Amino acid sequence: MFPLLLAISLGAELGAQEMNLDNVIDIARSRSVPALAAKSEFVSSYWAWRAYQASRLPSLYMYGTLGGFDRSLRLLQSAETGNLIYKPNYSMENSVGLQAVQNITATGGTLYLYSQLTRIDQFGDNARASWYAQPLNLSYKQPLFAYNRFKWEKRISPKEYEKAKRNYIESLEDINLKAVDLYFNLMLASRNLSVAESNFLNTSKMLDIAGRRLSLGTVTRDDYLQLELRMLNDSISINENRVELSKARMELNSLLGLDESYEIVPVLDEELPDIIIDYNQVLEKSGSNSSFELGGEINMLNAEAAVEQAKADRGITMQLNATFGLTNTSDDLPAVYKNLLDQEVLGLTFSFPIFDWGQGRGKVKKAEAAADVIRATVEQERNDRRITLYTAVGQFNNQRQMCSVSRRAEAIARERYELVMEKFRNGNATVTDLNTARSESDEAIRKYVNDLNNYWTYYYTLRRYTLYDFVNGRDLDVSFEEMTE
Repeated sequence: MFPLLLAISLGAELGAQEMNLDNVIDIARSRSVPALAAKSEFVSSYWAWRAYQASRLPSLYMYGTLGGFDRSLRLLQSAETGNLIYKPNYSMENSVGLQAVQNITATGGTLYLYSQLTRIDQFGDNARASWYAQPLNLSYKQPLFAYNRFKWEKRISPKEYEKAKRNYIESLEDINLKAVDLYFNLMLASRNLSVAESNFLNTSKMLDIAGRRLSLGTVTRDDYLQLELRMLNDSISINENRVELSKARMELNSLLGLDESYEIVPVLDEELPDIIIDYNQVLEKSGSNSSFELGGEINMLNAEAAVEQAKADRGITMQLNATFGLTNTSDDLPAVYKNLLDQEVLGLTFSFPIFDWGQGRGKVKKAEAAADVIRATVEQERNDRRITLYTAVGQFNNQRQMCSVSRRAEAIARERYELVMEKFRNGNATVTDLNTARSESDEAIRKYVNDLNNYWTYYYTLRRYTLYDFVNGRDLDVSFEEMTE
């Protein structure tokens, strides 16, 4: 890759650089805006995956209050009389604590372990300082009969990350297809311009010959005017094709991240890989490598999770709360950690609908109906996918023969055009014969370039469907570790 980039920099100074299809694809995969966007999207998915992994590990937090100064009137109720009275408060609170949190995937509960120290300073006539310590507290919250979000995340998140990796490789294959399309657009535009310039020269020569034969009476005035009109049209065609060539070059330069003035000279590699692709292999690789099957699995898991959540929300909701800890309070900091008192809190909270007018049942039925639609859609997409793969394999396997035929046809049409021009010079061919041979030659050139375009389009389309390199016989892969460093 480095020699190619060096050649690009040198070519920018010289104004032109020859490139074949492989060169163009390599640059597009590394420098194009779609390549950078695909990388950025994958990196985002990677950090989402890292966040999921972190959520399965213990988290440690520090929290507290600094300079919690409070000078205000507080509304209090007298314990003796029950009267509400305002009392002045003049204090400051400072506290610090550490808390560790661990989510329990198997049960859906959350475990908390924390330690906290608080100092209260009272100001005014009865100034004093007191300490309140909770050296160790263990708390657990366990929902019962509830939707276990952690369990479903464990099933879905790894698949989503794997799908993100496959999506990135498929994005690169989309770039390949775009590069193929723009490269052969440039190739065709270049060929069209060359043909137009060649035709103009040939028509000019034939017009000179027709002028001499016109004076001899062997060519009619109509034939002569027909050639002159063709020459004028050829001159116009040169300008039109020059504009098309500039447009095609600028579009390819845009994909490759090159300046619009940079001139790429396409080099046609006519040697095609001698491979026949097997449909069963394509079907197997598409299932195991591409994002298609994973996407269907993820959609089904999300639908099943939605059904389970709707069922859990419909019925009774219960949560077990349990806490065990050690605590103490004192006016002296060392003493606050002596003769600790244990505290235990255990409770069960619950709620359940007595009469909800069928809302819960409706939510469940709606989620089940959505799951049925997704299940049917996934199955239909799989059937459509098999048809698409079968068609793509047939197109590719037929296209190599079509390229071979059109290559030979292009050579024959070009040779025939040259023979007809020679016959016209000798007075053995008409202007109609000349025009017919030229049109056939022009069309043969365009068809050959288009057939090559189709061949590589079909090939890279199959690569995208399967993420498999059929030429080298290996799965496509990317160093994801290097991308995220």
